[in-house]
Amino acid sequence: MLNILWGSFFIIAFLIAIYQSFIEGNYGIWNKLVNSAFSSSQNAFNIALSLTGLLCFWLGLLKIAEKSGIINVVAKILRPLFQKIMPEVPSDSPALGSVIMNISANVLGLDNAATPMGLKAMEQLQELNPNKTKASPAQILFMVINASSVTLIPITILMYRMQFGSVNPSAVFIPILLATSVSTLVGFFSVAWALRLNIFNRIVMGYLLLFCAFIAGCAIYFNELPAEKRLEISSAVGNGILFSIIAVFIISGFYKRLNVYETFVSGAKEGFDVAVRIIPYLVAMLVAIAVFRASGALDLIVNGCAALFEKIGWNTDFVAALPTAVIKPLSGSGARAMMLETFSHYGVDSFPAFVASVIQGSTETTFYVLAVYFGAVKITKVGAALPCALLADFAGICTAIWLSYLFY
Repeated sequence: MLNILWGSFFIIAFLIAIYQSFIEGNYGIWNKLVNSAFSSSQNAFNIALSLTGLLCFWLGLLKIAEKSGIINVVAKILRPLFQKIMPEVPSDSPALGSVIMNISANVLGLDNAATPMGLKAMEQLQELNPNKTKASPAQILFMVINASSVTLIPITILMYRMQFGSVNPSAVFIPILLATSVSTLVGFFSVAWALRLNIFNRIVMGYLLLFCAFIAGCAIYFNELPAEKRLEISSAVGNGILFSIIAVFIISGFYKRLNVYETFVSGAKEGFDVAVRIIPYLVAMLVAIAVFRASGALDLIVNGCAALFEKIGWNTDFVAALPTAVIKPLSGSGARAMMLETFSHYGVDSFPAFVASVIQGSTETTFYVLAVYFGAVKITKVGAALPCALLADFAGICTAIWLSYLFY
């Protein structure tokens, strides 16, 4: 499916370019498409290059955590759950610990830590995969949970709103928390249905109830904080936990009498290898997305949605935020740019800006995540991962729009 979608981006762009040049006389479209292809390929390399340092750093730390036994301790906490939803993964596999740590980092909004941990988890799951070119059920579930990206503390979005002078930057906090939770739950249940996972049992339902209670508790706590304190406290909590993790890893290494420096360097070398492997996959995906955008196809989609909603008779105040929604699964930087453009054009405290903020925090950049995670282990057949991830995106975006009307 990813193969068909990737080719479709180029074909659609080509057909639109033919129409614009021969029917509308817009010959500049060809120059625009070529420039976007070249610039995006360079951008893909720069992204991989910027990831290299983070990958080296975090995979070095994870090597210390693995050797010192921290990963096994973390895995024990959620092992009963993952034995049910990832039955093909042995209970003593280090992959479970890496998966859990990646999800925990995503929940806290620690993107810099989540990606290296996720890549490590994907490599460990690949070692258990009997078909090295096709995603295993465990990899599909892990991928969709990452793509839906439940985030407890959307620090970046709150900071952008504050920089643009919002009267209440954290007003979007609760809607984002609820929307991203819905996205993750829809992704989880869709994978469970597609892969026929047995999730309706006391263990899985118990963990899901705990998850929902935790999200509700965090929502209540942050909602009761003074508006001016939410960003400060959420940022402090996230960064405090992040540095505490680093310290605990190193301390545990010394406690186990490891040569922590040599162990770190050994893991960091793996990070460099991973960064090199993902470059071709990033180039392929980002070039296709850039060409699709440059052709004007996204504008056609947004304008078509606006016309449809007006014809149905729906309130169309949210339509101005649709560019962020449409681009979000394709390009994280593109969606962020659209959100900031909405801030500038309509005002950061306007309803379209509110909707764009909640949408930006409700889902992840699905195609980027697919390219990076599956590209790192050279998987080309992604199975149910793509449709389930896109369904989670759709659920998150729809929920974000509905909650914006409710909370604004």
